[in-house]
Amino acid sequence: MSSGDPVSWFVIEPGWKVVDAKGQEIGSVDEVVGDSGDDIFNGLSISTSLLGRPRYVPSEQVGTITHGRVQLKLTKDQIGRLGEFEEPPTTAEILPDGAGAVRRAEAAVDAPVHSHEERLNFLTRIRHALRRALGR
Repeated sequence: MSSGDPVSWFVIEPGWKVVDAKGQEIGSVDEVVGDSGDDIFNGLSISTSLLGRPRYVPSEQVGTITHGRVQLKLTKDQIGRLGEFEEPPTTAEILPDGAGAVRRAEAAVDAPVHSHEERLNFLTRIRHALRRALGR
């Protein structure tokens, strides 16, 4: 597979380069948000600066995904206006008050949100930025 072949959202990794609609680099992937069990891709958390808060990009605004690179359908200005990423809830299931205690307990451990184990902190962001700058 060449680096230009499209790939699935399943293979996106933290640190991958994120580019705007014109192909200009604007940051890197922090986290992938979705339900891998049901193949539901919700979007991405991206970092556009070392000290800035991650931005949330809904899946509808994600264009081409190739190995190591995610191209968005948004311009740089539109990306700057995206909302901050907020941690998704651990479950999307809402149970009625009459639901049994066992069912409520099962729902409490359901976690339909897929995310990578690596949580990006400041040092990890620096490492990803250096790797991109050095072309590795």
